[in-house]
Amino acid sequence: MKILLVKLSSLGDVVHTLPVVQDILAAHPGAQIDWVVEKSFAPLLMPLLGTGLRRVIPCEIRRWRKSFWTAATRAEWCAFKQELQAEAYDAVIDLQGLTKSAVVARLARLSASGRRYALANQTEGSGYEAPTRWLADVAIPIQPHIHAVQRSRELCARALGYTLPPALDYGLKAALAQEGRASSAPETIAFVHGTSRADKQWPLENWVSLGRQLNALGYHIALPHGNAEELVVSQLLAAALDGKNPGTQAVVWPRLPLDALTRELAPCAGVIGVDSGLSHIAVALDLPHVQIYNFDTAWRTGPAGAVQAGHEGGRQISVYAQPTPSVRAVWDAWLSCQSAVADPGTAL
Repeated sequence: MKILLVKLSSLGDVVHTLPVVQDILAAHPGAQIDWVVEKSFAPLLMPLLGTGLRRVIPCEIRRWRKSFWTAATRAEWCAFKQELQAEAYDAVIDLQGLTKSAVVARLARLSASGRRYALANQTEGSGYEAPTRWLADVAIPIQPHIHAVQRSRELCARALGYTLPPALDYGLKAALAQEGRASSAPETIAFVHGTSRADKQWPLENWVSLGRQLNALGYHIALPHGNAEELVVSQLLAAALDGKNPGTQAVVWPRLPLDALTRELAPCAGVIGVDSGLSHIAVALDLPHVQIYNFDTAWRTGPAGAVQAGHEGGRQISVYAQPTPSVRAVWDAWLSCQSAVADPGTAL
């Protein structure tokens, strides 16, 4: 069975879709799975090549639509269509629910018995555009109140006719374990302070206070960044933390492609971060993780199966408060994560 998944963006949405690959392979071990994704997010999928995915097909629709009239864009678009149509698929599944993903799914070539599948309706908090169901052969209704991970899993299960396995597996942890390489120190905790929306950020002074508490326990702090603005924040944090506790340090990581950044995160002792794509990668790696929310949306995008702060037993916890969670709330959540790691029998 040849299957094409269409999930183009954003980073968090791509991460939330990863479990469908393992679900499909559990139900159809011989399936050959390809994935169309925006080029900037393609590196995240590369570790899965050979361990889940057969082919990653990058596109640049975000850029192309800004210069669709140029000869260069037309040439790139034609090359993309040629690569997309190199195979005939038994199932093409639009997991995005937008016009751009519907067009890509429609362009894909089907086998004699192949069909295109898509969402029939919008779910709470997600984007949705009607062409996704108009251009599909089969539009599948999904309950409106559903976690982003579960939405994709249910859509694929119903499209391909299998029962969802009870275990949630993103595939990344096992893929990286096969590579057997790690460079980050195991006593490192990564602070994911960067996010595409300013109203999701956590105050700088909170990061400093939290970092000093973690330093006092002997942890090093790693500070990734994705752009110039985030680099400035990382440098400010490093300056505020470095050398304040003997034997600890704060390290600003260089800007890395997603596959390299994922490999750096994998051996860390844990991650504390705001609602962002990088935090969702930490979830996919099954790291101890506290995810900080200024909005009550963790039920939809937070760690799937995680507990809310104030409850015991989870190695991944989402913390929500307005205008923003306190340092104490995040600290207590981190300690709860560590308790779950120390006693796996209490973890969800």
